[in-house]
This record gives sequence, C-alpha cells and structure tokens, in this order.
Amino acid sequence: MRLATWNVNSLRARMGWVEEWLRTREPDVLLMQETKLPDEDFPVAEFAALGYESAHHGNGRWNGVAIVSRVGIDDVRPGFHDDEGPPEECRLLSANCGGIRVFSVYVPNGRTVESEHYVAKLDWLSRLQTELAETCAPLADIALCGDFNVAPADSDVWDITQFAGMTHVTAAERAAVGELLDWGLVDALRVLHPDGPGPFSWWDYRAGAFHKGWGMRIDLALVSRSLAGRLTEVAIDREARKVFGPNKPSDHAPVVVDLDFEPV
Repeated sequence: MRLATWNVNSLRARMGWVEEWLRTREPDVLLMQETKLPDEDFPVAEFAALGYESAHHGNGRWNGVAIVSRVGIDDVRPGFHDDEGPPEECRLLSANCGGIRVFSVYVPNGRTVESEHYVAKLDWLSRLQTELAETCAPLADIALCGDFNVAPADSDVWDITQFAGMTHVTAAERAAVGELLDWGLVDALRVLHPDGPGPFSWWDYRAGAFHKGWGMRIDLALVSRSLAGRLTEVAIDREARKVFGPNKPSDHAPVVVDLDFEPV
C-alpha cells in the first residue's frame, strides 16, 4: 500500500501536475494540503476519472485539505470532532482508507514567534493531540500526514544557524510534535532514514534555494507503531519540486510512504 502527502499550494493552479503525478507514482491514498478551494470547486470528477474517490474540506481561502483514495474512503470527518459551527480555517480532514485511519493535516504557519499566530499554532497542535487521544487508539492503524510547519530536529533544516529566533524550529513547536510521538506515533521517514541533514520537503522559491539545497523537512508522515513495522520505503519526491513547464511547481515536494500492508 502506498500513501503520500503533498502540500500542493493551490490545486487549481497545479491540478494538471497532480494528475500526472498520480498516473506515474500510483499512490493508493494521496493526502493534500493548501488546496485553496471551496468544497464546491473541488475536482471530484477529475479524480474519479483516475480511479480515486475523494473528500475535501475547504472554504477557498489560504488553507484546504483533501484525501483521494483508490482503496475506499468512508467515515469522513472534517475538522476536529468537537468543532462547533463553520470553521474559519479548514486544516484537518480524516477518513478510513483501505483499513487505515488517515489524517490530512495542515498546521498553521505561526508567522513570527512574537505574534498571536504563533500562540494559535501551538494551540492548534494541542487540539490535534487531543483529537487523537479522544478519537483513536494508539494500537490502531493510523497515518497522520501533512504540512506540519515544524522541522522536528536541527538535521531537518539546511543550516540551523539561519533560523535563530524563527518559527518552525522552536522548542515549543518541536515539543508539540513530540507529544504526538509520545502518544504512539513514529516519524516514518526517520525509521528507515535516521541520519540527516535532510532529506528536505520544502524550499523557498527565492534565491535559488532548491538548487542550493536550502530546504526544510516540514512535511511529515507520522504513523502508528502497528504500521511502523510494515514500512518498506519512505522518500521525498524531489522530482515533483523541480521547475518544468510554464508554471512553477509547489514549494513542497510529496512524501511517499510504502507499506507492506494489504488494503482491506
């Protein structure tokens, strides 16, 4: 079974690339973030033509999350289970796909450490941990994947000295991700590739950062321990980040997780 997660940075702008990537990499489940679409504009028919059922949670602003699956999709839950009323931002979507409870996660950026957005980011991560604790069991088959906007360790950025006083690398953000691991998840990539620096999943569009290797690993695939022992490969698809064609790619690359797991 192949799972993948990808911050597409506008599905409207990059749908053609996503379609081509699905044809060539053939994931069973793709989790997307930053679709920037309202639900009514999500391309359900286009994904169906490729053999994928889909679910989307978005309002057309600078967020939006999606799940597409060719191994079934049911028990779809947008947002947190204790949300009341329409959400201001759409950053969490979960469903059962092929016997695994998958979560498409788009953690708020946080902007600057001194801002209210940083506080909101930590609060959101705390709510995510509560969501897991109250809706899932650690022994279940779970994949919590997406753009976390957190680099878990110094080896997950190209040069930690360049990030002094910035978000994405603070002790509080890393501790929040650590709580998810303490609950019962593992960082899939580091199970098979424990040594850094890198590989990275995000590069700034500016200053030729991609070609210089100035990246961060902020797109994570966290899986339950029941799945960790079934990992056969975890990789970041740099080819999907390279500039080709008339438009820019997303500033994120897909994370691909292969499992010795038969979809049910």
